[in-house]
Amino acid sequence: MALYCDVALPVPLDRLFTYACGLVQPVVGARVIVPFSGQRLMGVVARVHDDAPAEGIEVKPVQAVLDEAALVPDELMKLAGWIAQYYVAPLGEVLRGMLPLNAEVKRQFVYRIGEAGRRVLYDGAAKGASRRSKLTPEEQNREYAVLNYLEDGEAAKASALRSATQANKGLLDGMVKKKWLIREAAAEERDARRLERVAVLQGREQGTGNRDQEGGQVADPLSLIPALRLPKLNENQLAVMAELAAVGGRMQVRDLRDALKRLGVPESSLGTLVKRGLVGIEEVAQAFDMGGVHAAGKKFAHEHALNETQMEALGTIAVALERNKFAPHLLYGVTGSGKTAVYLAAMQRALAAGKSSLMLVPEIGLTPAMTGQMVAAFGGEVALLHSGLTPDERAEQWHRIRRGEAKIVVGTRSAVFAPVVGLGLVIVDEEHDSSYKQEETPRYHGRDVAVMRAKFNDAVVVLGSATPSLESWANAERGRYARVEMLNRVADRPLPAVELVDMRAEFQAVGKEEVFSRKLLEETQATLDRGEQAIILLNRRGYSFVVMCRSCGEKIECENCAISMTYHKPVEGSDGRAQTGQRLECHYCGFRRSVPKVCPKCESEHLYYMGAGSQQGEERLQELFPGARIGRMDRDTVRGRSDMERLLTRLHAGEINLLVGTQMIAKGHDIHGVTLVGVVGADFALGLPDFRAAERVFQLLTQVSGRAGRGDLPGKVVVQTYHPDHYAIQFAAKHDYPSFVAKEMNYRRWMHYPPYAVLANVVIQSDKLEEATGWSTALGRWFEKTTLKNVRVLGPAAAPIVRLKRIYRYHFVLKAEKRQVLGETLRAMLQFAEEKGIPRKGLVVDVDAVHLM
Repeated sequence: MALYCDVALPVPLDRLFTYACGLVQPVVGARVIVPFSGQRLMGVVARVHDDAPAEGIEVKPVQAVLDEAALVPDELMKLAGWIAQYYVAPLGEVLRGMLPLNAEVKRQFVYRIGEAGRRVLYDGAAKGASRRSKLTPEEQNREYAVLNYLEDGEAAKASALRSATQANKGLLDGMVKKKWLIREAAAEERDARRLERVAVLQGREQGTGNRDQEGGQVADPLSLIPALRLPKLNENQLAVMAELAAVGGRMQVRDLRDALKRLGVPESSLGTLVKRGLVGIEEVAQAFDMGGVHAAGKKFAHEHALNETQMEALGTIAVALERNKFAPHLLYGVTGSGKTAVYLAAMQRALAAGKSSLMLVPEIGLTPAMTGQMVAAFGGEVALLHSGLTPDERAEQWHRIRRGEAKIVVGTRSAVFAPVVGLGLVIVDEEHDSSYKQEETPRYHGRDVAVMRAKFNDAVVVLGSATPSLESWANAERGRYARVEMLNRVADRPLPAVELVDMRAEFQAVGKEEVFSRKLLEETQATLDRGEQAIILLNRRGYSFVVMCRSCGEKIECENCAISMTYHKPVEGSDGRAQTGQRLECHYCGFRRSVPKVCPKCESEHLYYMGAGSQQGEERLQELFPGARIGRMDRDTVRGRSDMERLLTRLHAGEINLLVGTQMIAKGHDIHGVTLVGVVGADFALGLPDFRAAERVFQLLTQVSGRAGRGDLPGKVVVQTYHPDHYAIQFAAKHDYPSFVAKEMNYRRWMHYPPYAVLANVVIQSDKLEEATGWSTALGRWFEKTTLKNVRVLGPAAAPIVRLKRIYRYHFVLKAEKRQVLGETLRAMLQFAEEKGIPRKGLVVDVDAVHLM
């Protein structure tokens, strides 16, 4: 039996922590609860051993072992180690992201009596009262009751203290401040199974409903209830029995309560029947609502016939599956070429060979349609994982996958860590999408982790996109990935014609700034008149994204972030009342404030609202097209998966014929009735200080253009732009990805940016400006004095958003030719920072940074 175990804890420290095993032996990959800095934390065992710690170091014991067997299998432990090494991230934080099982560990506070509290208790009530003259006698008594309750030294939960002594939170907080009590964070295991209560009619065979043996309707459902020798039932109790009998004798308690409420029957009648044994209450596993099985999913289930191009792509992937070896593929297919059908067919081949498949999509908004297609094809074999699920739902799906009950897993970025059994195929849809990059520690890229996951499992990985990232394209050019091309749309449908509208000339022609050009309005009206659908991309949330004073030029900024606040106009409900009041909101930290009547700086009344967001676009379209059925898709209207499902269902059914929204509308949606796409303000990103700006604009224009003409009718795209001559705009209008890549690669090569170099963004942050600047200066001097091998350091400089969530931010950009050299430099920098007392949480290391903000 091993004496010690090294545990990875979810703290920003690049080390493992050693604990004594005790009688229960944890295994590598199991979860344990251990004491750490006055808390009880859940960690994952990374190593078990007999190596005694250095002399004088106290080793605390493991307090609880949550898993008898490894919850994180060897291949995922190996992947976690790779992520920690590659992204220079603490292993404990990597493993925390791998295990979506917070629902199974309950975090709470417990209280113990402190030495000061014990002295007060023993000194007596009189002495204590003189110290606490500001408290009422009743409060003093409660304090003594708390101290008495904790006298034995055992910790107690806040709920237990409140129940036993009537002490409220304020009283306990006060006792902690006076050091009479010690408050500790605690973690303990809880049952995360989702159960629901079901009322069951007793004494008869269930499931027949209110039909007789011949299948006919029973006139009186109560005739199915067995005669029991009980006191006569009253009318309310008979109503409960009849309600249950009418549905086969089983009904969820919550539904039964709703039914009784409609009938005017009190709930006490159900309780009486339970006591008499006529009705039983069972707890059963709650069914998981997979969602997304709408018309698109059902329709897709019948579209299995692949064309010649799709069959060739499938053949390449199928051959790789048969070899049982790691094989990365880049599937480059134009929008509407049928990549999803190839994914589905490849999953069927993997399933037939006894292998499981994992499919990643970039956003939750794409899971309803994709899940619908998968459920229609594979039924109960499908599992779903994304952040929109409740913690209990995530835990339930995670355990289904781990037990091997689900062979097809669909999810967003974090689903790359799903404990899939027998993984044979990994698919990353829209692999170019920046949503795959995690923007908090560990800052991994889901696409690249998916490739390594496939490598560790000898699996096939398919990266699919109509606009592949330049990194993936370069890997294919260098022969690291096999490139599979699908250059024609399904049924030889033409790509949509793209027309550019020069908004500079538009302004000169009409003499004022307009959200929508005359050409776009003309095409929209013609589309609606033909009974077709249109989509308009307006890639900003809110009503106006800048509020400025005309008198002094001051912009209203967030008090937490150095960024302009966005104006949101009141939203009216169907009853005419405002559902959401007008406000200014920061889209980075979520801070909200009321709209001022005068300038906060000069008190001028002349406030000017600049820039049009999707909310203003919707309002303007309603004015211009009063007969249109308009919908909006952005973060304000789509807050959960059910919102997206309802919106997409209405769109597929034709209930919405004009949709306006942010880039959420550009990704993956397949609505055959859309024949027109309008693009408004998408080129503003060309002015951002980011070397990927042109790539992002090209991808967005190409993706949103691809929503048009996916059905039997041809599509058209109208792009409004202030940069009609920019190569990203020009090549997007021609659907010419190879030419764009050739042009963009030249710039990347000249400037030593990826894919011709490796890059990391190092952010120094603190809530104190002097600390942030001081740490940045110290690191800058270290970079100057240290001999760096082929590493170029830019900075320190203020980050593009210098203050974010009240944190001041400065950054360095490091570029190197070789990844190993970059990693060694970053680790040496972290070592220097530790020696200088710069806390690890004050340094953000973002390897392969996607955004430099």
